[in-house]
Amino acid sequence: MKITEVRVIVTCPGRNFVFVKVITDSPGLYGVGEGTLAGSETIVAESLRHMSYLLIGRDPRRIEDTWHLLYRQGYWRGGPVFMAALAAVDMALWDIKGKIAGLPVYELLGGAARECVTCYTHAGGRDAVECEDSVRSIMERGFRHIRCQVGPYGGEGVIGELPPVSPGTPPTQVFEPTPYVIGAPRLFAHLRDKLGMEVELLHDVHEQLSPIEAVRLARELEPYRLFYLEDPLQPDQREAWPLLRAASATPLAIGEILTSRWECLPLFVNRWIDFIRMKPQHAGGITEMRKIMVMAEPYNVRSAFHGAADIGLVGQAASVAVQMVIPNFGIQEYTRHPEPAYEVTPGACEMRNGALYPSDRPGLGMDLDEDLAARYPYQRSFMPLVRRADGTAHVY
Repeated sequence: MKITEVRVIVTCPGRNFVFVKVITDSPGLYGVGEGTLAGSETIVAESLRHMSYLLIGRDPRRIEDTWHLLYRQGYWRGGPVFMAALAAVDMALWDIKGKIAGLPVYELLGGAARECVTCYTHAGGRDAVECEDSVRSIMERGFRHIRCQVGPYGGEGVIGELPPVSPGTPPTQVFEPTPYVIGAPRLFAHLRDKLGMEVELLHDVHEQLSPIEAVRLARELEPYRLFYLEDPLQPDQREAWPLLRAASATPLAIGEILTSRWECLPLFVNRWIDFIRMKPQHAGGITEMRKIMVMAEPYNVRSAFHGAADIGLVGQAASVAVQMVIPNFGIQEYTRHPEPAYEVTPGACEMRNGALYPSDRPGLGMDLDEDLAARYPYQRSFMPLVRRADGTAHVY
């Protein structure tokens, strides 16, 4: 069996996604993978096209060997763009393997360790009362783990917005840490007072704080029993993680922008975190993410795979496949995708009562409608731009 063609599809059914279809010489047998990297979709697509030449003629069943071939074939390795492209190919090969075996991918990884993958989703509002109402509405849908914030991305620290510098570029958020550090504990004091201590509440700092600001926030949030505090620091502020860990018993989660085992290993070994936010889509695929979770297990680090809307439905299926199997599962982030995405990539995992249930179809259970994808052309996009009130680029 050989790979005969690798198709790269960039589409925007509500937002941009990068997919790959690996086609074999066995009639009707192909695999689908995803390498979406928000704001860098066309760069990932070009990386996929470049590496596709190394795939033609190879046996798609040799997943481990192909992974190492692609990872090691050049002098330059790793990084978010390359690892996202590698992840897309890896997912597609696992999809093919499952179809050959007639089994879902999670069965090939060792079989189900649970019935479903418990999820959290996002609550928000203009103030604490609106956020409380949002939490109650989400609880009525069956969720018992809910991430909470007031205001836009960045919370109450976003104090303004500057217009785009040029057409087709995003506006710039104006962020200040003081109103954020004051406002977040006030929000959770209100939520615990109104909702009690049983519901699991989470909060995302979005890496916006300096180390000492993060320590202050973690201490002030500790009485409100968060399920975890997400991204209180950037991962490259490694020297500050011991300070934060020693300051509070609030569980810590990090990793949605990490892309390799080498980046996360110090976080595990030093027991600086409790949850790892990496996911197959940006870490080299199912093959590598399974190994990373094996590394995490002895250090009591559980999964909390990133699942914002820029993790498409194929990437979501890959995350669910890994977390159906691992013993150190924690939680999965869930965001409802734009409705056209479910048509372009049919076969998504089923969301029911706050949990994702994998498909029992062979492979990842997903497909890709190329004709429909072509009706949603790529739309140029960028990640948020952030500055301080005095105009300084926000660096934390």
